[in-house]
Amino acid sequence: MSVRQRRLAALVKRVLWLIFFVQAVAGFFVDLPYNYWLGWLPALGAMAISLTTARSVRQEIATDPPAPVEVEPPVTGRWSALNSPADKVPSHGTHSLGQTYAIDITAEPEDPERGRPGPVWFWPVARRNQDYPAFGAPLHAAGDATVVHAEDGQRDHLSRSSLAGVLYFWLIEGIGRSVGGTRRIVGNHVVLDLGEGTYAVYAHVRKGSLEVRTGDKVLAGQVLGQCGNSGNSTEPHVHFQLMDGPDLDTARGVPFRWRGVGVPANREVFTVEATEVYSVQS
Repeated sequence: MSVRQRRLAALVKRVLWLIFFVQAVAGFFVDLPYNYWLGWLPALGAMAISLTTARSVRQEIATDPPAPVEVEPPVTGRWSALNSPADKVPSHGTHSLGQTYAIDITAEPEDPERGRPGPVWFWPVARRNQDYPAFGAPLHAAGDATVVHAEDGQRDHLSRSSLAGVLYFWLIEGIGRSVGGTRRIVGNHVVLDLGEGTYAVYAHVRKGSLEVRTGDKVLAGQVLGQCGNSGNSTEPHVHFQLMDGPDLDTARGVPFRWRGVGVPANREVFTVEATEVYSVQS
């Protein structure tokens, strides 16, 4: 599937979800002029496009698997991995938005009193972002790069730490963000051009924390901004991925390896020592 075809598929899918969402809301106020079950056709069409696109990506990976690209870790300190491509591919259950080899990581400080709150059944329904040690942690450039996209104007919402919060996240907020488009899903984010056709993405960045703007040149290890909880996120964490293009709607995922760390598996705790900003090309 070509880039143009992937871009068109992404557009049509978004329109179909928008139609489904609008008629679902309208159905609460007026009688729709057609059978209730017909209202599901746009959603089914969007799902069919997703499946077709995913099948195309799987075939491309099977016939021409991309080679891992070694880059610097995007954080320093003690962290653990979630949704790691070391355990399954696609790591997040989808090839869309270039997420095939994406990884989520969350801070794991040595002091247990500052540890990450665990999920609960009922209470508290949500938690403040400041309760999570990852919130506000600095994000570092994965290599010498050019910033091709940077935005940090979206809010950091509360965590979805309970069953009720997760249900709201999946059944209500998730649909709304899908209709809102890619930027509402990834939240505040940065895209770096690392050269040789490789691009790094940092998603769910903290509002107002970015220290770089589109067009800036950055060095490996340079601070870009802070970990946040914007977009389609249940708690503050770092979402990192590599892609073969700058457009999340059309790019394909590229496997990564973090220098000195590798690819941590789910629940694996790893530590990255803080270093001075430096250039990998020097």
